[in-house]
Amino acid sequence: MRRYFNTEGRCKPDIHYMVRLDERLGQIRRQFVDRGRYFVINRGRQYGKTTTLMELADYLKEDYVVLSMDFQGISFASFENEQKFVTAFIRDFVKALKNERAGTEGNRFGEKFKVLEGKELDLGELFLALSRMCEESERPVVLMIDEVDSASNNQIFLDFLALLRRYYLDREDSPTFHSVILAGVYDIKNLKLKLRPDDEHRYNSPWNIAARFELDMSFSVKQISAMLAEYEEDCRTGMDMWAVSSCIYEYTSGYPYLVSAVCKLLDEELPGNEKFADVHKIWTREGIAEAVSMLLDENVLLFDSMTKQIHEYPEIKLMLQAILFQGKRLTYNPDNPAINLAAMFGYVVNEEKTVQVANRIFEMRLYNSFLSEEELTAAIYHEAQGNRNQFLDGCRLNMDLVLKKFVEYFTDIYGRNDEKFLEEHGRKLFLLYLKPIINGTGNYYVETRTRDARRTDVIVDYRGEQFIVELKIWRGNEYRERGERQLAEYLDSYHQEKGYLLSFNFNKKKEPGVRELRIGGKTIVEAMV
Repeated sequence: MRRYFNTEGRCKPDIHYMVRLDERLGQIRRQFVDRGRYFVINRGRQYGKTTTLMELADYLKEDYVVLSMDFQGISFASFENEQKFVTAFIRDFVKALKNERAGTEGNRFGEKFKVLEGKELDLGELFLALSRMCEESERPVVLMIDEVDSASNNQIFLDFLALLRRYYLDREDSPTFHSVILAGVYDIKNLKLKLRPDDEHRYNSPWNIAARFELDMSFSVKQISAMLAEYEEDCRTGMDMWAVSSCIYEYTSGYPYLVSAVCKLLDEELPGNEKFADVHKIWTREGIAEAVSMLLDENVLLFDSMTKQIHEYPEIKLMLQAILFQGKRLTYNPDNPAINLAAMFGYVVNEEKTVQVANRIFEMRLYNSFLSEEELTAAIYHEAQGNRNQFLDGCRLNMDLVLKKFVEYFTDIYGRNDEKFLEEHGRKLFLLYLKPIINGTGNYYVETRTRDARRTDVIVDYRGEQFIVELKIWRGNEYRERGERQLAEYLDSYHQEKGYLLSFNFNKKKEPGVRELRIGGKTIVEAMV
């Protein structure tokens, strides 16, 4: 059976196409494990944490006794008191000792710990037993615990961390684990925040011994290309691997789950799609756009978690809406709770000291989610939805007519609103108008390089054809002319001969309408509302 792209659980190189992690594993070993560090791998959901831990365990097993645990195996009831937690911990710890990664020493210690399963022990007695094991072991012992979020609302777990910390500080006198690796979405500081939301205790974490883990766990274009080279060796699609890898990276920014999900759709779903009867078109920019469109329509766990967390933390939602619709450029400050949480969940990143949505697919999903909340009440959405067919010339999108009709409807519906309303909502209203026209066939996204309070560039992909639409706030004729030249230059980077400029003008003497002009050898269709 040939390998396949996996989006469910751990990836294994013998049965899945996956990015090779050898270089990353070597970095983790040299910088953290060999130095005896305790650290936390906290990344967003489906960011490859479990796969990294399991691969690391195999990578280390020749020189270390590696004990891999998963706190999802410990039930909520086991955190009611110390004795129940210790009993559950020992049960799973015995399984970890008998795993092949622990070697013969693990089997030996497993028999000793199995004797403790029926006894009522407290945490202090558990740690004495763990210390004796580490002292007797011929090789250093590494403890890995995945899904620490499962214990996030329990004081018992924090007491467990406190004892790990105490033994770490006394390690010269009291033998203990050589290295401890915890993995989950929430970092330890935020586990405390979830347990005790009052300000007095919010940052009193017992895990202040942890080394900072800042290795980049996203996939680079080079890594994606190496994975696709293995796929190409098996499937012979004739793809341009570097171009395809670069395009996948443009959409995903290397988010591991998203990379695998796009590749899986290209490999398994598009071959049966009538739009791609010519299989040579699948592994192309057009095929990737179609796969992304399919992914955005799916109810996957990653998107469900994003929706849930955005509604649980309204401050994150307000921040994301300000960035996406108003072009706010927020300084990246990890002390800001909304920024800190959104970064921890993996939804935003620090891009040149400003807050940016982590990848284009997240951005598109967020746009769709936020806009869908207003579809029922937005008059301009219904205008576009009811007249959608007039914008389609066969299989082509008539973007000239889209702008012309938008100006007409916008002027009729919103023309008398004040400047503040238009500045805050104008771009959102254009996207609401555009959405039902291209829905199901095309995609759109916002070019982050140009998004600010004055300028936003919307890139529309429709049946393999691209349209560049620049949205600007009117700041006078001189600013408009500069914008026209910028757009003409910008079209070169997209190899386009024609672009579109939509200006929101607050001048009461303005004359709404659409005109066509030539700038720098390019055709610019300029609309003003």
